[in-house]
Amino acid sequence: MSISAAHDVPRPEYPRPQMVRQDWLNLNGPWQFEIDAADSGLERGLRERELSGTITVPFAPESELSGVGHTDFMEAVWYRRTVTIPAAWAGRRTLLHFGAVDHDATVWVNGVEVARHRGGFSPFTADLSEAARPGEEATIVVRARDSRYGPQARGKQATRSRPGRPPPKMRAERHEDGTRR
Repeated sequence: MSISAAHDVPRPEYPRPQMVRQDWLNLNGPWQFEIDAADSGLERGLRERELSGTITVPFAPESELSGVGHTDFMEAVWYRRTVTIPAAWAGRRTLLHFGAVDHDATVWVNGVEVARHRGGFSPFTADLSEAARPGEEATIVVRARDSRYGPQARGKQATRSRPGRPPPKMRAERHEDGTRR
């Protein structure tokens, strides 16, 4: 049985049709959201308090569909949502699957860190079983960070050069051996 908070949940279908499970909870839809321009949210208590805005998940904050549409660089963003783990799930592990989150993601449930993932474009899973029990509320907080500097995977949209640095070479050059690279 699929459980959704409302009938107007965006993308209500099971996200991986080849691995459908009978019991699952779709967390798409409205989440609390806040941009953390200086990545100081942990020190400012964003993990513990209500966030100032709203975003529609699963859409990225750069997308108009998210309700945010913020296209400037964001050092860090925070998401928050409280859900009830179905009591019928007693005796089973509760797993939270992420299809992709920005380069460095940390997930807390009821104040307990349950996952830290680096990789941006790859999926990961957090086991909530020790932080929230079936029949109880679980407050999920996600911090997603992305640095302008340092090595990390970057999408095709990130081809602009950093301030004060020349753009990367985008043309082939002929070398002494006659080859082009």
